[in-house]
Order: sequence, then structure tokens, then C-alpha cells
Amino acid sequence: VQLQAFGGGLVQAGGSRRLSCHVSGAVFRLTPIAWYRQAPEKQRELVAGMDSGGSRNYSDSVTGRFTIDRDNARNTMFLQMNNLKPEDTGVYYCNVRWWSRDFWGRGTLVTVSS
Repeated sequence: VQLQAFGGGLVQAGGSRRLSCHVSGAVFRLTPIAWYRQAPEKQRELVAGMDSGGSRNYSDSVTGRFTIDRDNARNTMFLQMNNLKPEDTGVYYCNVRWWSRDFWGRGTLVTVSS
């Protein structure tokens, strides 16, 4: 299973960014998906998750600002990030769970300037 994330970069506070992640090697429509992030000198944390049925969950810090979504026809997952804050800065990782194993993309850096 391979994941390739795109969309990171520098954005000003209050701005928006959309991350995408293409997944290959799994039956994507059956996989739970998630986005994690790791801020400098902090542990990796769950940002948003979505199961194969479409149910979503978000961390308290991003609820109302971020949206996770998936396009099963294109084996691609997305994270729409709005009203970004400097504390959203970090490396964002896409994740899928397949046959009880976690698979990760390489991460894409999002930097939010104040």
C-alpha cells in the first residue's frame, strides 16, 4: 500500500489550504482514512478521520475549520483546511488502515504565518 500526499506549503493565518493524498495497493473504498499532523517538538496527533461508510470525526482544535473527504473513484483523500492558524503548522500525514495495519504517506509540510 502506498500513499502520496500533496498540497503543503506556506499560507497566511486566516487562509485556506487543501491537502490531497492518493492511495494505491488497497481497496480504497473499504479503508478507514485519516489525517494526522506533527508540530515541531510534539507528538503526532490525529486531526480528522473518516470510515468507509462516510462517518467523520475531528479533533477539537480543528472542528468547524477542517473537512476530511474522499473520492473513492479516484482513490484519493482530501483535507480542506480553512481559517488556518499558526498553531496548525506541522507536517501532515495521510493514513489508511488495511488488513489491520496502518500505512502512512511521507508527510507534507504546512506552515501558517501570523
